[in-house]
Amino acid sequence: MSIKILADSASDLSKKYYNEFNIEMVPLTVQLDDKEYEDGQTINPKTVYNSMRDGKSPKTSQVSASIFKAVFTKYAKANEPLVYIAFSSELSGTYQTAKMMELEVKEDYPDAPIHIIDTKCASIGCGLVAIHAAKLAQSGASLDEIIDAAKYQAEHMEHIFTVDDLEYLYRGGRVSKTAAFVGTLLKIKPLLHVENGKLIPLEKIRGSKKVLHRMLEVMKERGTDFQNQTIGISHGDDLEKAELLATMISEKFGVKKDNIVIDMVGAAVGSHAGPGTIALFFSNKPVK
Repeated sequence: MSIKILADSASDLSKKYYNEFNIEMVPLTVQLDDKEYEDGQTINPKTVYNSMRDGKSPKTSQVSASIFKAVFTKYAKANEPLVYIAFSSELSGTYQTAKMMELEVKEDYPDAPIHIIDTKCASIGCGLVAIHAAKLAQSGASLDEIIDAAKYQAEHMEHIFTVDDLEYLYRGGRVSKTAAFVGTLLKIKPLLHVENGKLIPLEKIRGSKKVLHRMLEVMKERGTDFQNQTIGISHGDDLEKAELLATMISEKFGVKKDNIVIDMVGAAVGSHAGPGTIALFFSNKPVK
């Protein structure tokens, strides 16, 4: 029996990856200029970044309950196993909504093979977990093997990122006002990471070039076996810097460019991180 992998748009994977690995996607909502859009479907991330550069503040909301109910019901009726790789519950209510809809659908289909994993990951960190699970599904792995592997990948996923302006994260309630004010005042580049699903400032660095070098130093400190894993880089409409980081990783760690996933931060996550964001994702303990 085929096992379907479900991800949400906060995994920041482009359609190329959804198609290649047969992953289904559910969208978060982005509100801009009094209109609602489906992230990854009806709004281009560049539109969001340009609006933020113009001083606008797009808002986001979680995947709707009705979308989850429709997807879960479809797989429950077919009795087809579904594994949902969810965006961190510490950054969105999406996971909790999914759990509520799972319980509701299981009232009618108590044996429905629906499984939801709170990855505590964000952006391509979440996307890499979904790709790993999907590859296993395509190779014929069992449901238990896929769930265990996805949980393991999520637990060992490192997120190291920088933003151009902490003000965006502050507006969305992702960092404190003090952290945002100090960062803006001193024109420093903050380095952040994800800890237990939450965004945590790591250190402050002067100058964008120094930030990329520091990201590689942190990668070396925390990670291992880079040549035998997929590395992720996401960017807030700054492909040039993302590709520069990929080149630096290739040269420093011997990672093939084919093993580096580069994608733009989507409209939902980008509404909080802002233009100029650069994020790096890797495993601190990849499975051999």
